[in-house]
Amino acid sequence: MNEKDRDNAINEVRILASIQHPNIVSYREAFVDKKEQTLCIVMTYADNGDLLQMIKERSLMQLYFKEKQVWRVLIESVHGLQSMHDMSVMHRDIKCANVFLFKVKDIED
Repeated sequence: MNEKDRDNAINEVRILASIQHPNIVSYREAFVDKKEQTLCIVMTYADNGDLLQMIKERSLMQLYFKEKQVWRVLIESVHGLQSMHDMSVMHRDIKCANVFLFKVKDIED
């Protein structure tokens, strides 16, 4: 990891540690794996996987999401993004694989 990459990683960790919102997975800690020379970031465990995984599973089973489930995920995602934007932080990798889900009755029905 060169100096620029290290500085960028440290900055990202600082930003993650400063964000506290119910619709953003919480930062827990970070450490460097000295053997691999990689930064490891520990976040709260999302016990229902991610949205891409859920979409793929439902597609295989030919199950559709209910409209209220779609709205719930969209609205909670937008609330999380708004809180980041309020802090002048921009998420540069918005995709279904980065929308982490927790077991909630409404999304599983």
